[in-house]
Amino acid sequence: MTINRFFIFLLIFTLFLSACERNISRNGDGSVDVETVITQQELQETITASIVDPLIKELTVSLQSGYIHVSGTRERLNDPTKMDTLSFRLDLGVSNGQLTSTISDAQFDGFTIEQNRLDLWNRTIANRISNIGSISPNSTLKSVTVTPEAVTMVWT
Repeated sequence: MTINRFFIFLLIFTLFLSACERNISRNGDGSVDVETVITQQELQETITASIVDPLIKELTVSLQSGYIHVSGTRERLNDPTKMDTLSFRLDLGVSNGQLTSTISDAQFDGFTIEQNRLDLWNRTIANRISNIGSISPNSTLKSVTVTPEAVTMVWT
């Protein structure tokens, strides 16, 4: 049994390290901060998986200073030969130790996307990004920073 537990621990540890870059530092009070760095590619995969709409194709995530720009195309329901453009701004933040996601300027071919769809996308995106960035279910998010290179999250 001990060898099996060791291999399970080793497997989990390997998966933990492969998800994204992590930097660990000890604070003066003995607590530990873990900085996770999420790449554009990891974010691209996460946001694409978060947008639950089979008509949306080819999403592209572009990291900017302070926000994320998402664009893509959406097949028309009544005419699959025609495609509409999709774009929105995604801002990440922290509220009560949890990651928040706020979509703004969301449009399909210049028409505003309905708020109930955006609310669902916001929840799903925040949950999925938190899942790849957090260190444990009990961790608290201290900060999130978006740069053109990556998204950096600091957890306690």
